[in-house]
Amino acid sequence: MNKAELIDAIASSTKMSKADSGRALDATIESIHKALKKGDRIGLVGFGSFSVAKRNARKGRNPKTGKEIKIAAKKVVKFKAGAELAGAVNKGK
Repeated sequence: MNKAELIDAIASSTKMSKADSGRALDATIESIHKALKKGDRIGLVGFGSFSVAKRNARKGRNPKTGKEIKIAAKKVVKFKAGAELAGAVNKGK
């Protein structure tokens, strides 16, 4: 599902216009973006949680040449699915 399809799904389930649904989705994404940039954790009960973690610098290998390279430290976004989402996904097994 891409962004346009998600907007269509939001519009049909909420009876909002596609334009309003698009603005709501954009506002939600922007709010999540700002919170993660500040280092906050976002928990959505039943869905999951987003958080920021620090990844330390490490050594790696260039797969083409085999030469050792340095991989810089950085922050990464993590998502952990909530029990309800994980259960819904695994029911199809």
